[in-house]
Amino acid sequence: MDLSNFEPPCSARAQAPDLVSIGGRGLSARSPAAPGSLPHLPATRAEMDARNWDQVDVVFVTGDAYVDHPAFAMAILGRVLEAEGFRVAILSQPDWRSAEPWRTFGKPRLFFAISAGNMDSMINHYTANKKVRNDDAYSPGGRIGLRPDRATLPYCHRAREAYPGVPVIAGGVEASLRRLAHYDYWSDTVKKSILLDSKADLVVFGMGEEPIVEIARRLDAGESPRDLRDMRGVAYVLGAKETPPADALILPSYEDVKGDKRKFAVATRIIHQETNPHNAKRLAQYHDRQAVVANPPWPPISRESMDKIYGLPYTRRPHPMYRDERIPAYETVKDSVTIMRGCFGGCTFCSITAHQGRIIQSRSQESILNELKILGSDPEFPGVVSDLGGPTANMYEMRCLEPEVEKICKRLSCVHPKICKLLGTDHGPLVELMRKSREVEGIDQLLVASGIRTDLAQKSPEYIRELAAHHVGGHLKVAPEHADPEVLKRMKKPSIDDFGGFARAFAEAGRAAGKPKQYLVPYFIASHPGSDLKAMIDLALFLKRNGYRPDQVQDFIPAPFDIATCMYYTGLDPFTGEAVETPHRLKDRKLQRALLQFFKPENYFEAREALLKAGRGDLIGAGPDCLIPSRPPQAAVRSRIEKANRSLSEGRYVHTIDSGDRGESSQQADPSKSKRREPTAAGYRPHRRSAKKRRR
Repeated sequence: MDLSNFEPPCSARAQAPDLVSIGGRGLSARSPAAPGSLPHLPATRAEMDARNWDQVDVVFVTGDAYVDHPAFAMAILGRVLEAEGFRVAILSQPDWRSAEPWRTFGKPRLFFAISAGNMDSMINHYTANKKVRNDDAYSPGGRIGLRPDRATLPYCHRAREAYPGVPVIAGGVEASLRRLAHYDYWSDTVKKSILLDSKADLVVFGMGEEPIVEIARRLDAGESPRDLRDMRGVAYVLGAKETPPADALILPSYEDVKGDKRKFAVATRIIHQETNPHNAKRLAQYHDRQAVVANPPWPPISRESMDKIYGLPYTRRPHPMYRDERIPAYETVKDSVTIMRGCFGGCTFCSITAHQGRIIQSRSQESILNELKILGSDPEFPGVVSDLGGPTANMYEMRCLEPEVEKICKRLSCVHPKICKLLGTDHGPLVELMRKSREVEGIDQLLVASGIRTDLAQKSPEYIRELAAHHVGGHLKVAPEHADPEVLKRMKKPSIDDFGGFARAFAEAGRAAGKPKQYLVPYFIASHPGSDLKAMIDLALFLKRNGYRPDQVQDFIPAPFDIATCMYYTGLDPFTGEAVETPHRLKDRKLQRALLQFFKPENYFEAREALLKAGRGDLIGAGPDCLIPSRPPQAAVRSRIEKANRSLSEGRYVHTIDSGDRGESSQQADPSKSKRREPTAAGYRPHRRSAKKRRR
């Protein structure tokens, strides 16, 4: 769901940002306190009864473990509603096989708020090669199987089953990016809008703090979900006899985009051109006789609202019901502080711009410093802030210098193909914030772990010096993503020379600060649209010549809504119409990944195959540019044998998921009609009907 600066629906929004109703409507307010001094929102019936509530207003259903920390959606949205006087309960990772968990708190007075969690559930469950992941970072103990595939769908269905007639509002990343017809990588099909499959009354797309409050207020005032169709930042389905609003821009229909890849590309182009909240048009897309309507995005949130949201009294702790089970995602962010949201980078493979918006929304220095003071006073705080950042660490306070131009701008990236001359790139406010943050009592070290936008950083040598001297814990993450010019163009990323310039400036700043051993950790992507074996070999040579051995690499995953996903599915750049070559076969994707980590013995045979296939046998041997030796290392041979033995001992080569329908996992099927096996960590092929290996 998306944040905004929309006209406040009532004067109550102007109240002091540090006031919050505790325990429901009509109870006393208090200021934010130290972490752990306030109770979590009710997550069990007993906790609801302990507050003497006879009914809750909103039941927030989430696919994530309940963590009361501002990095988690259920915490922010729950606390925001609580601050407005609504009674909220959190239904975390319910068993979707029955509607009974949805009755835990009784019938909600206003609505069910449904979210699959902080991630799209399919990306959460499966790797780029469609294998079941070994863990779930947003679940206690990292356990898998605690949420279904495409979690928004069964969560909405169970809400309807539990209490027919109660409004169901879906939001979060999964629903947001599937609000219109979209390509689904895991079934290799174009799917309908999630509104039609989930039967939700509304989908709130983008960030959701202000929209969810307006929804609660208007339903509380007696309006129906149909009355809320005038809201910005929402999508809804019209009846078969209803027609879209006269001002709606009609997209190619679901049937058109499913049957014609060029029309899918046209729809993608139009959708992304209508994302600037200052000038976006209302969109409508027919699915047979019904139209799905997506209103213009909710405007960017104000600084005052940002301060209020992050100033609410979070415990910054997981719910006590998890006892000693660690939640990996929480462990990563528990000592971090968010200073901004949004990203104007517009990278085609990234959903941040689509979800949070390209207009940067920043907190005030006072708000950030106050959170640091609270963190520093926590007796359990180790003294190190793990991250002071956001989607991109160095976009704080950056904005268009010409508001009138910004209102009509359709540009998808403010920094590609080059930095817009109207973009304010002053790092001064961020440098000042970093210096003040280091002076907060209880803060021993303050790191920057969010990705650095290197082209922007080079606009401020002072920022690079400050960063290298005080805010790097040995290494700094950056994301050049590739070295090939054509691939970088498809990604909307700067030239690899830009990364080289930043690397030199960072190294020099480190030496000047007496920290010559600090190093960069660059991130790269394999199998991105436009990337072939030649491009990957060029990237491998770049890594070898510059001494980089990336331990973590990404395989491109075609996430719903992304521009790069359109390229993957259609083979076309939706903005230029140019053909884009993309690896689709699992074997080809493995070869590209092996080239990214050619130095690992376990990748030797795939890297060799890739080099020979590309006609680059000259890179096999002992020469200075050679990527792999002529003879396989013993470790490579052992790895190959161990891999083969594992496959044989398991008695199968792929993991098959129970399913009654082709391309659908057991988690998607109706749990009441089929027995469900817990997913294992083996592979997954969505199109295979049978659990048995086919005979040749």
